[in-house]
Amino acid sequence: MTESNASPSTAAIRIIVNGQAIVMTSKHVTGAEIKAAAIAVGVPIQADFVLSEVRPSGEQKIVPDDHQVSLKDGDEFWAIPGDDNS
Repeated sequence: MTESNASPSTAAIRIIVNGQAIVMTSKHVTGAEIKAAAIAVGVPIQADFVLSEVRPSGEQKIVPDDHQVSLKDGDEFWAIPGDDNS
């Protein structure tokens, strides 16, 4: 009944993207995979948006599409349009 029996690679990891909860099934994913999972559950973003990880300090760190991150429950990300230079 404990989560320690679940394999780390198949355990459900709950993250937040643009304020919406997303469940990931892999601990190690790329920025593109995070965006694709968010889009699949209806988060109103696009694949070409810039993804940032919100750090505990409140700072944001850009996560490139091909960069792999290690997820943990409660991680928060924001995806915004990349050409926001109006």
